[in-house]
Amino acid sequence: MQSNVLEWLDRTADRQAEKICYRDDRESITFAEARQEVRRMGEALAERLESGSGGDGSALEVSPVAVMLGRSVRTILGYLAVVYAGHCYAPVDAALPAERIRSMLDTLRGAPVLTDREHAGVLRQLGFTGTVLLMEELAAGCEKAGCKEANIKEANSKEAEAAGGGTGLSLARGRSASDPLYIIFTSGSTGRPKGVITAHASLMNYIEAYREVMNIGADDILGNQSPLDYIAAIRDIYLPLLTGCSSYLIPREYFMEPERLFDCLEKNRVTAVGWSVSAFTVPAALGAFAEPGGLRLSALRKICFSGSVMPGRVLRLWQTALPWARFVNQYGPTEATASCTYYPVDHPAGEDETLPIGVPYRNYRVFLLGEDGRAVPQGEEGEICVGGPVLALGYYNDPDRTARDFIQNPLNRSFFERIYRTGDYGVFRADGMLEFHGRRDRQIKHMGHRVELDEIETAAMKRDGVGECAALYQPDKEIIYLFYTGSLSPREVILGLRESLPGFMVPRRVKQLGALPKLPNGKTDMAALRERMR
Repeated sequence: MQSNVLEWLDRTADRQAEKICYRDDRESITFAEARQEVRRMGEALAERLESGSGGDGSALEVSPVAVMLGRSVRTILGYLAVVYAGHCYAPVDAALPAERIRSMLDTLRGAPVLTDREHAGVLRQLGFTGTVLLMEELAAGCEKAGCKEANIKEANSKEAEAAGGGTGLSLARGRSASDPLYIIFTSGSTGRPKGVITAHASLMNYIEAYREVMNIGADDILGNQSPLDYIAAIRDIYLPLLTGCSSYLIPREYFMEPERLFDCLEKNRVTAVGWSVSAFTVPAALGAFAEPGGLRLSALRKICFSGSVMPGRVLRLWQTALPWARFVNQYGPTEATASCTYYPVDHPAGEDETLPIGVPYRNYRVFLLGEDGRAVPQGEEGEICVGGPVLALGYYNDPDRTARDFIQNPLNRSFFERIYRTGDYGVFRADGMLEFHGRRDRQIKHMGHRVELDEIETAAMKRDGVGECAALYQPDKEIIYLFYTGSLSPREVILGLRESLPGFMVPRRVKQLGALPKLPNGKTDMAALRERMR
C-alpha cells in the first residue's frame, strides 16, 4: 500500500509516461513530465528549506509552505513539489482581499511562500517580510544546485535498488501516511479563517472511495471547476495520480457563459465532473436549456455535485439533457476530507424534490447524536457526526477550536475514538438514507463554499457607520442578506465588505433599517428578518 500521494504519481508515470496528466488553456503536461518537474522543483525547494531537518537528514516536523499561484497546471506541480521536498502545502488565492490573505499567513506563522513573478507583487503590497520562493528562480537554482534529471534519476535508482525496485520519488518516500499533506483554509466565525490539516492517508482514503463510487478510470477526462485552493479541487488533482485519468482546468469565466462552457466540455471530451451546485444552477438560470438540443455534451457521463442543496427543477433539466449520465449527490465538510456521504440519483428528480445525502463512503463512519450526546433513534433528528481514518488532523495553530470540534466519541467508553461534529442536522430514513436538515449554528454552504454568517457580520461591524447587523441566507435562491443599522449607505457597506471578504461571501442583498427587530430577551428576532427576505 502506498504511503504518500507521490507514490501514486510514481506508479502511474511508470505505466503511462506519455499520457496527458494535467492540462489548462495554455499548456499540458504528461505523467512523465509531471514527475520530472516535481522532482526538479522539489529538489530545489529542499535545498532552500532543509534547515528543518535533523542530524540524520529526516525532517523533525512536516512544516507548511504557502503556495500562492494562479489557476494553472504550474500550481498543481507547485503543490506536489512542496510535498516532494518534505513539507505540506497551504494554498492561498492571490485574488482574495488583503486582510484575508494576511490572516492566513499569520496563522501559518512565518511559513515561506512559493509564488511567481506574476503574483509576488501581492506579497509586497501586504508588507510580507518572510521567505519568498519564486518558481522561476527555483527552476534556475535547480540547475545550479546540480538537480538535473540525470542526477535525480541516479539518486532515485540507488534508493530504489536498496528498497528492492521501483523508481521512487526519493525525498517523499520518507513520509508517513499520517503526515500532513495540505492545509486548506475555511471560513471561521471569529473572522479568522481555519486552516484544516489533512494527512496523506485521509486524502488517499477519500480519493479511492470516490473513484469506486464514480467509476473513474484511465480513460476519463475530468473537467475541473473548483478553485485550486478549495477542498473540492482535490478530486481533480489526485484522481489522475491514482487512476491515470486526465484533468482539464476549465477557464473560470466559462461558467458564466453556458455556450462557451458546453463547447469547451465537448471539444475536450470531458467525461466526468465534480462541481459545486452553483456551477449547475448558473447555466440553467442563464437559459442554457431554453432551446431543445442546445446542450452538446456527448462525452459527459459521470456527474457529481456538492456544496449546497441541488434544486430539483435544475437537476431535472440536466437529467433530461443527459439521459445517459450518472448523477451523484455528495455531502461532507472539509474536516472529513471533502465529503463523507453520497447518493446516486436513480430516478428523474421532482421539481420540488430535496434529495437525500445518502450513505457513507467506504472507511467513513457517519452517525447522529442528540444534544445529550446519545445515539438518535432512526427517524429522529440529530447532529451529523463523522469518524474514521478520513478525519482531518485538526486546525493549524488553533488547539482550542480543534478540541471543540474534534472530540471523543461519547458512544465509546472503552478506548479513544476521535470524531468530528459537523454542526449539521440530519435524519436517517427507514431505507438507511441520510437526509440533510440544516445547520446547528450559523454556518451555511453557499456556491460550493462553507461560510460562517457570523464572519460576515463581524466584517460589517468593523466598518465605521455600521451599528448592529444580522446576516441571513435564502438557500433556494442562494442569496446572502445583510440587515444593518447605521449611517452608511448599502453601496458603501458592500464596497467595504469587498475589501475584507471573498466575493462569494459578500451579501447580494443589503438592507438598511432604523433598528433591528428584537425578541423579549433582547436578541435579534431572526424570524421577523426572514419575513423581510420574501
